Amino acid sequence: MTMLASEIAFASSHAGDPARAMSDVAAQLGDEPLAGMLLFCSHRFDRDALARAVNRCSEGVAAIGCTSSGELTDNGYDEDSLSVIGFPASAFHLASLCFDDVERFDPAAAREAVRALVAQADRDSRHLGDRVNHVALFLVDGLSHREELLTMTIQDALGDIPLIGGSSGDGLAFRETAIFEGGRFHGRAAVVAILSSPRPMHVFKAQHYRPGAAKMVVTGAIPQDRIVTEINAEPAAQEYLRLAGHAGEALGVAFYAAHPLMVRAGGDYHVRSIQSANPDGSLTFYCAIDEGIVMTVGEPVERISGMEAVFADIEGHVGQVDRIIAFDCVLNRIDAQQRQISRAVSELYGRHRVIGFNTYGEQYHALHVNQTFSGLAIGR
Repeated sequence: MTMLASEIAFASSHAGDPARAMSDVAAQLGDEPLAGMLLFCSHRFDRDALARAVNRCSEGVAAIGCTSSGELTDNGYDEDSLSVIGFPASAFHLASLCFDDVERFDPAAAREAVRALVAQADRDSRHLGDRVNHVALFLVDGLSHREELLTMTIQDALGDIPLIGGSSGDGLAFRETAIFEGGRFHGRAAVVAILSSPRPMHVFKAQHYRPGAAKMVVTGAIPQDRIVTEINAEPAAQEYLRLAGHAGEALGVAFYAAHPLMVRAGGDYHVRSIQSANPDGSLTFYCAIDEGIVMTVGEPVERISGMEAVFADIEGHVGQVDRIIAFDCVLNRIDAQQRQISRAVSELYGRHRVIGFNTYGEQYHALHVNQTFSGLAIGR
């Protein structure tokens, strides 16, 4: 088997017992030596039992992953599963670094550690050939409120290596998420892994909304908690509903998914997704927010044709696609359900070999963003 012949392996299981689920996955992955594994799992699994099962089946193989708000498998949108991506050792190298206490994240120390990881990845992947490409995969606690600082710091230390990743989820419970690295699940953690290969690799970001006409200004906020108390000097939830054209209606996750707030930064518009409405009329966001920020209510674009254009662009960058590892916001999934296009989206993902998970946010280069379909496309 030549260096470029091996396909990226993928397997998933809906078995509720962690040992059975990992056994199912291992059988599907086969016997080809792997350079590393990337796993996404339902938050319903017993994490200690799942960690033991993964360790039994991955001895000597670097394995990273996280809990999810849904998985992306060969069936498209999936849930309550364990999904594992295997990178064949004949064409890949994977080296990882865990930050196991993001509350005490030290940017200066992190930069040194990431630079050391870059040097290690460059050194240890030289056997793959003279021209090796590198991409950083990043997974971070989706309830940590630390994504912006970590993403900017790590991308800065990576230099020209692009970063792509997602924030871990726990369904829509918003109680506890976890990162897997070093043989165990970590709370309040993050992991960055450098994936190296001579194959073409391309990171991308796409969203399904455009900015609307109505503008609003954040006039009251608690930035450290990602809470907006006032918009246009009015109670935040009330004013958001009014500007979205639904004054008096009930707020909920389906409404936030259908009417995302957007901000202009770096010459482009980005979604700033709402996580929840609070009893005092304030709004909690998935991302950093502060007073003075100008926002607008996003309007949906036609998703299927838009996604076909995204996949065509991806093929233009990598040629024939082996796999697309996607970090797809859970609000995109909820909005697809509300618009009754989940089946069409799932078929589209299956046809274009998309695998990955539904996130609480996405990371693209130095940005922490919301409600995007972002990922890494790897050619054959």
